[in-house]
Amino acid sequence: MKSDAEVLLMKRERAKGRTQEQAAAKAGMSVQTVRRYERLGKLPNQLKQPRGYLTRPNPFEEDWPWIAAQLGRDSALQATTLFALLCEQHPGRYQAIQLRTLQRQIAAWRAQHGPEKEVFFPQVHEPGRAAQSDFSHMSDLGVTLGGIPLPHLIFHLVLTFSNVEAVQVCLSESFESLAEGVETCLWQLGGVPREHRTDHLSAAIRPLDVEGRAQATARYAALMAHYGLVPTANNAGEAHENGDVEQAHHRFKVAVDQALRVRGSRDFPDRTAYVHFLQGIVRQRNLTRETRWAEERQTLRPLPAMPLGLCRELRAPVNRFSTIQVLANTYSVPSRLIGTTLMVRARAETIEVYRATVHLLTIPRLLGKGQHRIDYHHVIWSLVRKPGAFAHYRFRDDLFPTLTFRRTYDALQQAVPTTADRHYVRVLHLAASTSEVGVETALGLLLEQGTTPTYDTVRDLVRIPTASAIPTLTTPVLDLTVYDRLLVGEVAHV
Repeated sequence: MKSDAEVLLMKRERAKGRTQEQAAAKAGMSVQTVRRYERLGKLPNQLKQPRGYLTRPNPFEEDWPWIAAQLGRDSALQATTLFALLCEQHPGRYQAIQLRTLQRQIAAWRAQHGPEKEVFFPQVHEPGRAAQSDFSHMSDLGVTLGGIPLPHLIFHLVLTFSNVEAVQVCLSESFESLAEGVETCLWQLGGVPREHRTDHLSAAIRPLDVEGRAQATARYAALMAHYGLVPTANNAGEAHENGDVEQAHHRFKVAVDQALRVRGSRDFPDRTAYVHFLQGIVRQRNLTRETRWAEERQTLRPLPAMPLGLCRELRAPVNRFSTIQVLANTYSVPSRLIGTTLMVRARAETIEVYRATVHLLTIPRLLGKGQHRIDYHHVIWSLVRKPGAFAHYRFRDDLFPTLTFRRTYDALQQAVPTTADRHYVRVLHLAASTSEVGVETALGLLLEQGTTPTYDTVRDLVRIPTASAIPTLTTPVLDLTVYDRLLVGEVAHV
């Protein structure tokens, strides 16, 4: 039997006025075949009749009542499971090649007697009405910064009408990452839709109330109010209700992976270069949506005067260990702050520390809970007076700024075990009071030479900077008469 394409080609040739012989030669068929299809007036596919007979006996006819009973009890049972049970019950009756036959028969049974399946309903999107957002993990792409793996996510926002998108690199799914992502993406787009739908994130949506309704948290509601957005969320566990952004996740990650393959390297010098790379991909993808974007841009509402810059404000007392507790993590602060209470602003990736209204320092934010970040500059001045505390200090590993300092302590433990702690603490004090880079360079030289890096040997190699003379400043004498002459036209034009 000929294919539909061949018969259609023959019909087109005949419509051009070709003879049956010419059309047959063009379509690769005989003249008799041309005459038959012209007489029938149907395509080969329309002439096929369903086969009402079996070409071979049904090998499962005897056991089919048992199979149907099992499927009726649990329709999710797979053909491979039932086939294995049949082989166990009737050794030698069935062969492995018959599994495909059973799969076809079970598929036919499910089409007639299987349970109803969930129906998805395509939606009509209006320009400027809604945006969807969610986080997507990107670590599986293998991106590195200077050779170091970058575990990260992207916050992804998509306008449902035009599918124009914007992204923001982040490190966690915290509320602060959500807030910064929403603001950054809206300002990249240059306008605000009427609604914003997010996944059922605990950072934004409280647990369902007694009537099964999702309620926005106070912080998320404040963010939405600042931009005049109506907050909505998909039902828990129903990711398809956020379908536009879920599909955008997949396609964006594929585009990034392909761009990385073309680039020939997944390593970037710094995070700024990587973000610039991602933004270039976003721009290229958005160029394909210009027509619908031009229509939607006209319906977006203007941005507010300035971003909200929403963050979490906490009060943190400084304990006697010169540390504070922020969101279940431990951070060190300068020892002069012991006994005071600080105001902390927790952002997506930083912790800003204030004393009243004075900004004191900014610390990289730790992810998760139970983590700690101790800066040796904050505690070394007390530790150098009590070096015996170093051996069992709870956060001792944080007092090795680099691998070279760790190797130094190990070398001291082997060479002078009884005074290793004292020597290392004094070396660390020297790094804090002079130059960490200079001390590290000296340690590297000593370790390379096989010399024990005691405090005295390191100090002799480190060049301690001397205070430079402060230059004497004089008050310049300003002669404003030249401007007076300029105003009255006495100065010649150049």
